[in-house]
Amino acid sequence: MNDAKTNYQNLAKQEKGLEFEKFSAKDALKLGLILNEKSKKYSEPVAIEVTLNGLVVFRYFNDGTIKDSSFWLERKKNSVDLMNMSSLRFMYWLEMMGENLEDRKLNPKDYAAGGGGFPIRLKDTGLIGSICVSGLSNHLEDHQLIVDSLTEFLK
Repeated sequence: MNDAKTNYQNLAKQEKGLEFEKFSAKDALKLGLILNEKSKKYSEPVAIEVTLNGLVVFRYFNDGTIKDSSFWLERKKNSVDLMNMSSLRFMYWLEMMGENLEDRKLNPKDYAAGGGGFPIRLKDTGLIGSICVSGLSNHLEDHQLIVDSLTEFLK
C-alpha cells in the first residue's frame, strides 16, 4: 500500500511537470514523430496515438504491430479521459483503494490500469487530450517511452 501511495504521488508530480503552455495538432505530429523515433530502440513494434479534444490527431502502427494494440490504445485513452491521470497512476490509485476495474464497474475491455496512457494537460486549463503507447513487453516501458518523449519535446 505504501509503495502504491508513493508511486501515485510521484506520478502526480511527474504529470504536473510535463504540462503544456499550448498544444496543437502540429505539436501532436511533432510529438508523435519523437515517440516513433524513440520507439525504434525497442525490439517490439509500437503503436502510438495522440488525441486532442476527442480527435485522434496522430496514430501510427510500426511494422509488425498486431491489431490487439489498437484495442489497448483505446483502453488506455479511456482510462486517461475518465480519471484525468495517466493510466499508470490509475493503476496505483486502484491499488491504494484496494480495488480493481471490476470493483469500479469498469469493463476491462474498455479500460486499462497500467502504463502507456498519459494526459495532455494545459497549465491553468486542464485535460485536453492523451498520449498512448502500446506494444512493449512491459507496461512500465510504455509509460517511460511517453515520459522520455515528452521530456525531449518540452525542452
